[in-house]
Parts: sequence; C-alpha cells; structure tokens
Amino acid sequence: MTRLRVTPGYRRGRDRLYVSRRDGTAVAWYDKGTGRVNLLAGAGRDDILAALAPYLAGEVTVGPAPVPTPAELDRLSLHPDDDLAPNRPGEALHALLDHEEPAPAPRLPALAALWRRQDPRRTELAAQQLLGTALDALEGAGWRVLHSIPLPGAARIDHLAIGPAGVLTVRALAAGGRRVRVDDPLVATGRGEPLPHLRWARRDAERASLALATAVRPVLALAEAHPPHGALPAPPDVQVLRETDISALASLGGVLKPADIEALYATARNRHTWHRV
Repeated sequence: MTRLRVTPGYRRGRDRLYVSRRDGTAVAWYDKGTGRVNLLAGAGRDDILAALAPYLAGEVTVGPAPVPTPAELDRLSLHPDDDLAPNRPGEALHALLDHEEPAPAPRLPALAALWRRQDPRRTELAAQQLLGTALDALEGAGWRVLHSIPLPGAARIDHLAIGPAGVLTVRALAAGGRRVRVDDPLVATGRGEPLPHLRWARRDAERASLALATAVRPVLALAEAHPPHGALPAPPDVQVLRETDISALASLGGVLKPADIEALYATARNRHTWHRV
C-alpha cells in the first residue's frame, strides 16, 4: 500500500489531523476534540489507524465520515501542500526564526534573552500572533480566517478575514506600546520613521480582490498601540483598528451569506488562487 501522510488542520474551532495518500487524496480525518476517526474511501481501516497511531491519545471511535458539506468536499479535494488553512499567524517568520543561527553568547543567558527581545522579527511575530488570535476568535460569529498568505514576489497578506461583514485584508503593525501617527499614506510609531503602511494595506486588498473576484476592504491593525487622545485618524477607504477593536467585527453583517463565506473561503485557502496576483 502507498504510504499515507498525516497533516494537521483546523476547522470550525476544532483541531484535526487529515490522512491522505501521497497524491493528496484524503482518506480519513481524526477530530481531536471528539476522539473520532472518520473514514473515507481510498484506504483500509488498519492502514489509516497505523498512520495515526503516533497521534492518538486515549480511546477513539472509528467509523464512516458524516455526509460532507460542499465546503468539506472542497477541503478534501485540496492537496495538503496547497492548503493555506493550517498556516499560523506569522508563518513565514516562524520559518525564518526556527532555522536561524543560535543567538550569540550562549553562555550568557541574560544577553541572549536581550538579543532575542531586540530582534525586530520577533516583535513583528508577536504582533502577528496577537492579531491572529483576535481574528480567530471571530470564528464563532461565522467568520473564516487565513494567515500569512504567500503572494508572488515574496510578498504576503498577513491575515484574510471572510465573514458576514465582507472580506478584509488585515495588515499588522507592531506598535509596541508607542503612540501611532497617521498621515495618509504614512504611519509612524513613536519616533520611528514614517512608512507607507496605508498604501501597502490598500495594495493587499487590491491583490486579494483580483484573486477572489470580489470586493475586499483593507484594514491596518495596530498591536499594542498607546491609547490615543481621540479617535485614530484614517482615510475613509482603510479601517485602522487596535487589536481590542477586532472583536466588534462579530456584530457586523449584511454583506455575505454563510454559503458565500464558505465558497470564498474554499477559494482563498487554495495556494494556486494567489499565483496570478
């Protein structure tokens, strides 16, 4: 029998492990929350359980999979290497930091820890994780979220949120407790050099709109920004939010129906969707 592969996934707030053949055809999935292995056609029960054995904990039930929804069928037909849904917030930064050289002065732990804290990539990763967690919390309100979407030319969309209020690209900016100054298209944190973050946020939305053939609104999300004296100034076409404002998106709607959300999410999670933008 062709060796099976096991790939982690995340669906409707549940951690799953998908089992597939080497050609990408899914043959089962294991739902960690319910402890159930759902079997599909294409492989034997014993082979599937052998592939999952290192990951199973406690008693599990095994049986035929429930009738899949159209979105689930799209997921099962997508090769694991092309599925962007398992991406963590800041996935590209994770890859860089996980494979970098060890910090200098390994015999001086305090200096090594200071070196890590001062690495701007780690500050950016922390911001990506903070905002990613806030966006993932919208799942219960009918939103679907993807992180770290790769684009041609080594560019990336930090976060993509699809929900009742429409489709949003969310560009993360680490404020680090400093005040944020907005002067379209420039944004500065503290005494740092102003950079065209609003222009970059618009460009993310334009590329996403081209890829998904739908309207996409840009959002600039500030992680740990110093509370302003008043509302953050922003142009009418770009939302500027703090991480504490993201939860308010759960109460918005009137743009997309659940079936539309699922269809766009199925398209967006396919890596090939983004190759032409």
